[in-house]
Amino acid sequence: MGQNISCWEQRTEECNRAERRGAELLRDMKTCKVRSPGSSKRYGIAAQNLQQLLEKSCRKFEFEPVDAYICAAEDGTIIEEANFADLKQNSELVIMRKESQGVGVTFHLEQLLDQMDENNNNKLMEAMRGMLTDDMAPKRRKLLQGFIQSLDENIEADECVKDGKWFEGLDERFKSKSQYMKHNCSCRIRGYLTEVKKYASKMDTKTHQQFINTVKEMENMLREVKFNGHYFNRRENQKERLCDDKGWFQCQGAFDMDSCSSKHSINPYANKESRIVFSTWNLDHRIEKKRTILPALASAIKKCKTREINSKYFYSLLFTLDNLKLVQIACHKKTNHKLSCDRSKFYRKRKR
Repeated sequence: MGQNISCWEQRTEECNRAERRGAELLRDMKTCKVRSPGSSKRYGIAAQNLQQLLEKSCRKFEFEPVDAYICAAEDGTIIEEANFADLKQNSELVIMRKESQGVGVTFHLEQLLDQMDENNNNKLMEAMRGMLTDDMAPKRRKLLQGFIQSLDENIEADECVKDGKWFEGLDERFKSKSQYMKHNCSCRIRGYLTEVKKYASKMDTKTHQQFINTVKEMENMLREVKFNGHYFNRRENQKERLCDDKGWFQCQGAFDMDSCSSKHSINPYANKESRIVFSTWNLDHRIEKKRTILPALASAIKKCKTREINSKYFYSLLFTLDNLKLVQIACHKKTNHKLSCDRSKFYRKRKR
């Protein structure tokens, strides 16, 4: 009799443990509504983690997991393991192919299409959805930018008094968008200068001072052009800026590409959200700063003897568009670029 009670208690405990495990699984389970780009049809998918969500979504939409990623439909935020737990139940997500990864035009268009759904503008809605989903979608998105520009009434406003929301969270000293964007760019360039200065600690005692002197020359060049802040200022001359006169920036593609095949674009002047997203875009060195340029400069200084370092050449590689490309985060490849400096330009030509 006692043995039967013991077995019954054991089975009861096992059942309780199973129930607790089941409850934990249900608590961790996220139910999401997933759709493909340009489609309004959503599928409910439950998953405990990002990998499971991606695998189930790929099976449903016939995507290859290695070529896909998932993002929030609302703003294009890429879903990663770190923020998966923060997803709310029934969050609307979009499964994307990596080749079409982008923030900006695509999501603005889809938000617009959702509004058209609500207003029953069926013919226009269907036509625009077709433009987003056919094989020519990236190129056509590019052509639709002009239409998107016209939707934001504050895109041309520059002063704080005309678009106060854009300045939320910024220092009060900034009175215009152009002023802040110029400051934003110069801060990035100053950051590169700081990294260059830190490299002096790797120089030996014989070359340390010459390295510092060379960097000082480059710093003086930067001060003359106000740290190249004009790259982000839409009020600068066309040849001096990376954007058009409305403030639209185009991704220039990865270091090994002539252009961006995904047509990534963004206008940080449009609204606060775009300004924040723009901070994730990189001024990427084609010839890499830490891996290639600085070691080359150090080597040139060690071997210079009576020759003078061509500081203008190294300045152009470190701080100017001769070697910098503006790239959306998806186009920022962190692999070894395997590009080298031009040794024939390391030293100044002797005057005859």
